[in-house]
Amino acid sequence: MKTATPSMARAINDRLALDLLLERGPLTAPQLRALTGLSRPTVSDLIERLTESGLIEVTGETGAERRGPNARLYGLVAGRAHVAGVDLRRSAVHVTVADLADLAGRPAGEASRAVAGELAGLVAGAVEDAAAGRALDMVVIGAPGLVDPGTGELVSANEVPGWRPGLISSLGERLGVPVLLENEVNLAAVAELRTGAAQGSEDFVLLWLGDATGAAVVLGGRVRRGASGGAGEIGFLDMGGTDFCHLVSADAVQGLDRAELAARIARGAFACVTLLDPGLIVLGGELGQDGGDALAEQVAEHLRAMSPAPTEVRATTVEGDAVLHGAVLTALDRARDNVFSGVRPGR
Repeated sequence: MKTATPSMARAINDRLALDLLLERGPLTAPQLRALTGLSRPTVSDLIERLTESGLIEVTGETGAERRGPNARLYGLVAGRAHVAGVDLRRSAVHVTVADLADLAGRPAGEASRAVAGELAGLVAGAVEDAAAGRALDMVVIGAPGLVDPGTGELVSANEVPGWRPGLISSLGERLGVPVLLENEVNLAAVAELRTGAAQGSEDFVLLWLGDATGAAVVLGGRVRRGASGGAGEIGFLDMGGTDFCHLVSADAVQGLDRAELAARIARGAFACVTLLDPGLIVLGGELGQDGGDALAEQVAEHLRAMSPAPTEVRATTVEGDAVLHGAVLTALDRARDNVFSGVRPGR
C-alpha cells in the first residue's frame, strides 16, 4: 500500500481548499480549518502557498466568527484563467467566455455570428470577440455529429457548412489554446446533470428534440460516448419504416395535438428504457422546453403502459442555451484541473 508523500499530501490539501473556495466563496482561515479538518499550521501553509501561486487572494475581512481583530477572507483569483464554450450549429455560432470562479453562468464575454464563409476563421473570430483580449486556457466546442473519443474529430461529416477534416486542430493552432470538440447533445447533458433537471441523478438519458434529434447517455454520473462516439444516436432508429428523427422533426409535429406528440416521443424513450433502464428521461431541445411538465407527464404515462421499468420523465430546466452552458462547464472543469494541479508561484 502506497503512503502519501509530503508533496502529495500538500497537493491533496491544496485542491480540497480550492474546491471549497470555488463552491462556497470567500472563507476565513478558521472556516477552512473547520471545513477541512486540517490543523492551524497546515491551513496557514496552504494559504501562503496558494497566495504565492496567484490562485487565491484576500477579498475582505469579517469579524463575525470571533472576538478581537477581524479575520481575513480568502477567495479565488477569478481572472487566473478564462475559458470559452462554443455552440456551433448549421446556421450560427454562439460563444461564451467565463472565468475560473464561474459557477452561476455569469459570462465574462459573449459573441454570436451567422455561419457564412470560411468556418475556421468564423469560429476563431467569434471566440476572439468574446474573449476581448483575455488569454484563454481552454475552448470547448459543441457541434452535431459523432465525435471519435480517440481522435477528438468527427467520425463523418456533419451538416455545418464549411466543416472539414482537421478543423479542430486548425482552430487550436490559430487560437494558441487547447480546443476540445464534443457532441452537442452530450454537452447539453452535462448542463442538465450539473444545473438542470437531472441534478442528483447518477443515471439518466437526455432525449434531445430540437433542430436535430438525438440522445445523451449518462451512467454513474458520466457521459457515455460508446466505442466510436455514437452512443445515443437515437434519431436513426427505424420506427415502422420512418426514422425517429423524422417522426419528431419540426415539420412532422406541426399541428399535432400534445397527446399524439407524447406518443411519438415515448416510442423513442421506450428504446432507451428497454436497453438502459436509466430511471430518468429528460426531454430537452425546443420540444422539451416548449412542452414543459405537461408533455413530460404524458410521455411518462405512455412509458408506464409500455415498460415495467419505473421511469420518471422530466422537462429540461436548464435556462438558455444548454449546449453552450455544458461547453462552458466542461471547459472550466479542464481548466481548473490544469490550474489547480500545477500549484506554483507565477502563472
